[in-house]
Amino acid sequence: MQEKEKYMKEAIKEAKKAYEKLEVPVGAVIVKDGKIIARSYNQKETQYDTTKHAEILAIQKASKKLKSWRLIDCDMYVTLEPCPMCAGAIINSRIRKVYIGAVDEKTGAVGSKLNLFTDYKFNHDVLFETGILANNCKTLLQDFFVKLREEKCKEKEVKNG
Repeated sequence: MQEKEKYMKEAIKEAKKAYEKLEVPVGAVIVKDGKIIARSYNQKETQYDTTKHAEILAIQKASKKLKSWRLIDCDMYVTLEPCPMCAGAIINSRIRKVYIGAVDEKTGAVGSKLNLFTDYKFNHDVLFETGILANNCKTLLQDFFVKLREEKCKEKEVKNG
């Protein structure tokens, strides 16, 4: 198994934690010198906070661990293409490279809707690679939304008697 697949599998484990809590299943891990230094998953619904994306939470944890907001020589593995907010945080935290599982056609800011990493000139360039275990990541998301729709239908049936 390639190293990038190994770390993406760890991000998928985080995404599954979100899934179990009925959060959109996105997970992220940050790696420095071959070791995971931070991991997280989406917590928007449970924390009632739109900024509680997996990437943001992982950046916060890594920064605390390194005692620096500069995550130089760190790489991120994330199961879904970052949104504009997360892509901006990745640029500002100086992460070296982002490995992305599934693309996000609706809000992706690393190639799907726009590309903050290449289309604009910032003070830091972020390398990226997409398609790492993409099918696994995409299937997890699709299964989640099927389950969510089923739950909503059940709630509606109970409500309507």
